[in-house]
Amino acid sequence: MLVQTLKRHWWVPVLRGVAAIIFGIIAFTHPVMAAATLVLFFGAWVLIDGIFRIIGAIGHRSSDPDWGWQLVIGILGIVVGFMTFHAPGVTALALVIYIAAWALMIGVTEIALAIKMRRTIKGEWFLILMGLASIIFACLLFWNPLAGAATLIWIIAWYAVIVGVLEIIFGFRLFRLPVPAAA
Repeated sequence: MLVQTLKRHWWVPVLRGVAAIIFGIIAFTHPVMAAATLVLFFGAWVLIDGIFRIIGAIGHRSSDPDWGWQLVIGILGIVVGFMTFHAPGVTALALVIYIAAWALMIGVTEIALAIKMRRTIKGEWFLILMGLASIIFACLLFWNPLAGAATLIWIIAWYAVIVGVLEIIFGFRLFRLPVPAAA
């Protein structure tokens, strides 16, 4: 059952959330940092998120018929992470489009999971908020991909901290779920 698997791996969204908050704090505290360094921090965050999404997808494959979608997003996260390390000097426009596409996929996935689990778990609105935050972030980036580097840093930092906090709350809500009786 998906809920049992999610409960068993409650720590995965907590770790993803902690990584997101750390990334957000670094972006807030060093806004004048070179763009290439920010790209590397983002690459590390996306790489870590991708790894944990793959672990979660593999762990959920027996209970979640849609586990393949999480696997694809995890693989894409790892690819985007490695691309940022391989070519940190990539143009700002290309990076913004990569980030926006990634955030849009994450947002749609989180909302779909919330809809799927709405009768099983209380607090699914955290997933919806995470999904909406990701979609709004993606739309802002698609709308104005040539935004100044300082603005982009602040948007990314706020997004990372907000989604990180929501991921941690969701993880601990999973941890506190009662273990369903076996059928």
